[in-house]
Amino acid sequence: MEKLEPYMAVAGRLLLALLFVGAGFNKLGAGPEAMVPYMETHGVPGFLFWPTVAFEIAGGAMVLIGFKTRIVGFLMAGFCLITAFMFHSDFSQQIEAALFMKNLAVGGGFLLLARFGAGEISVDNRSAAAGG
Repeated sequence: MEKLEPYMAVAGRLLLALLFVGAGFNKLGAGPEAMVPYMETHGVPGFLFWPTVAFEIAGGAMVLIGFKTRIVGFLMAGFCLITAFMFHSDFSQQIEAALFMKNLAVGGGFLLLARFGAGEISVDNRSAAAGG
């Protein structure tokens, strides 16, 4: 199992990153004309559309390569928790309850990244090994 540990960290980062990079590109594909009204019905100002897309894509990419992983993991965990409560708190709908729990679980994964870092195969580890 020890031999697999470096690859498990990479696989975990990949799975987390796919969720956010994919979500960012899906928002781009839908466009602001579709997403802004949805955001605004949940109390989120429409001008946050572009920063949200940038955060999801850039944050996901940073997690994928393991760059500034502890900071990004902490920020992504916060994003997951905030979006869980803002967008998925209508527990009368089963899908919303499931999405709420999914966001909490993913947030937990990001907190683990914030605590333990990206692992051996990462830009962070390469920087640390180089003395930077």
